[in-house]
Amino acid sequence: MKKKAVVMDAPAIRRALRRIAHEIIEKNKGVDDVVLIGIRTRGIYIARRLSEAIAQIEGTSVPIGELDITLYRDDLTIKTPDKEPEVKGSAVPFSVEKKRVILADDVLYTGRTVRAAMDAVIDLGRPERIQLAVLIDRGHRELPIRADYVGKNIPTSRAEKIVVEMEEYDGVDQVSIYE
Repeated sequence: MKKKAVVMDAPAIRRALRRIAHEIIEKNKGVDDVVLIGIRTRGIYIARRLSEAIAQIEGTSVPIGELDITLYRDDLTIKTPDKEPEVKGSAVPFSVEKKRVILADDVLYTGRTVRAAMDAVIDLGRPERIQLAVLIDRGHRELPIRADYVGKNIPTSRAEKIVVEMEEYDGVDQVSIYE
């Protein structure tokens, strides 16, 4: 695949996440009983940055969890000895009971990852509400799922690929389209 364009650089990502943090505070009338859970891998870094931005704005921190949805995916093929899914594990060090859970991820595409994440959260307990924050919404939904908070809508063709790179994992902050 060939890089077609960089659609967000580091300052654009920072601004988008700060805006989402403000929207989360506004929509939830503060952050009481709000928790952030990042979907592995890059969703974790988005959740952390949102928590930091909320702390700067509100002066209070929001708990952060990490969710591995590998075993909840509906596209896992029949397991063979040479092709086991790699499970990294979840780390949700708080109860989700009666909380407003905000799932954070890098790209919303078909909606299947989010469906798996909601199943994983519900296995942890019964939240008051589940909301979704994504850096990029690229369309092409296969399930009736939409994000509550979106950094940027980027209409794409199915042949294109969105690549989100985060400083903490990839060494750079940028979003690119490949064709």
